[in-house]
Amino acid sequence: MSSTGPAERERLTRRGLRLAQFTVAYNLVEGAVAISAGLLAGLVSLVGFGLDSGIESAAGVLVWLRLGARLRHGEADSRRERRTLKAVAVTFFLLAAYVTVEGIRDLVAGEAPDSSVVGLLLLATSLLVMPLLARAKRRVAEQLGGDPLISADAAETRICVLLSMSTLLGLGLFALTGAGWLDPVAGFVIAVFAVHEGREAWQGELVEEEDYDHEPAPGSSGARRYPPRVARLPSQGS
Repeated sequence: MSSTGPAERERLTRRGLRLAQFTVAYNLVEGAVAISAGLLAGLVSLVGFGLDSGIESAAGVLVWLRLGARLRHGEADSRRERRTLKAVAVTFFLLAAYVTVEGIRDLVAGEAPDSSVVGLLLLATSLLVMPLLARAKRRVAEQLGGDPLISADAAETRICVLLSMSTLLGLGLFALTGAGWLDPVAGFVIAVFAVHEGREAWQGELVEEEDYDHEPAPGSSGARRYPPRVARLPSQGS
């Protein structure tokens, strides 16, 4: 547990909330630009990256709601959050199916997409923004004594960094060599990330309920209170 007082913990939690809100807003803009540029250029990997950004926004909203609930005395609807996570997981699986099918179709048809300067600039920008965002979240988590919810949010942002790197590498090589097969291959990498994140979401990786045997305190509203517990993401270490 952190040695910080209630006022400082609230301040840090609000900072974590603002970081989550910024993440959602940034990913929504990033996703819209990536999908538009990807469709115009026929780049399945860029479209997949944009769809992933949208899904990451949905996961970010979940963290946003949890931190907001914590500021409102820690009450949260764990059943609703689990249903939301499963819905997010399904969208990840659909994303993986989309980029895989489109990638195979492009490979079989031999279609050559256009390069996208907008896409390359967008991915380069993400490689500048996302590491700073992940570092800020990790710092807040550490100041809160290793807060698991914000730590998992930071890990999710680090996954975005890896995805940006792989997509930028694929599109960059395609722009340099003109080898059309590089785009669907980059899409397949996105599919692997999507399946991984979908499995984690389906298993309740972002939100995992603690089991408590005690009954609600007398005079309470009857709603069970529990500290948010977030399972460790693979990117945080074995």
